[in-house]
Amino acid sequence: MATTLDGFVRLFNNKIEAPVQRHLKNVYSCLAISTLAAAAGGYVHVFTDILRGNFLTSLVALGLMVALDIIPYDGGKNNSLRLGLLTAFSFATGLGLGPLLDVAIVVNPAIIPTAFLTTCLIFVCFTLCALYSDQYKWIGLGGTLMSGLLLTLLLGFATIFTGSRFLFQVTYFL
Repeated sequence: MATTLDGFVRLFNNKIEAPVQRHLKNVYSCLAISTLAAAAGGYVHVFTDILRGNFLTSLVALGLMVALDIIPYDGGKNNSLRLGLLTAFSFATGLGLGPLLDVAIVVNPAIIPTAFLTTCLIFVCFTLCALYSDQYKWIGLGGTLMSGLLLTLLLGFATIFTGSRFLFQVTYFL
């Protein structure tokens, strides 16, 4: 047990090699493209009549996911095809979430932009920590601390503009 714990602690002091940083950059780029494609799919469902999300859209998303799984990675020769399938899958998933977005708009229209912006800000915090850190410890620690700082900052601004005593107490204890 002590050997495993010592190896775990020693891992955090290791430097991140250049191939690992390139891989992280590729992963976070794919995640950013997927997030934007899903947001575009949700936008198309909610604000236009071009495409509407339904059960068929969910089946298309499932088919795209299976196609992405079936096509093997071949050393980078078919990266554009696989990225296109991932983007199409994300767009179809965003369309499939359209009816849920319609319900959320009925409940409170501010839910969707708040959730999207919060997700993007936390995603940016973790991305910046992963791309610009040179040690493993900053990937987990830096992203978590930046997300907590962002949450505290947003709660502080919400307290200023709403005058809520509850938000003030939550911010105070954070």
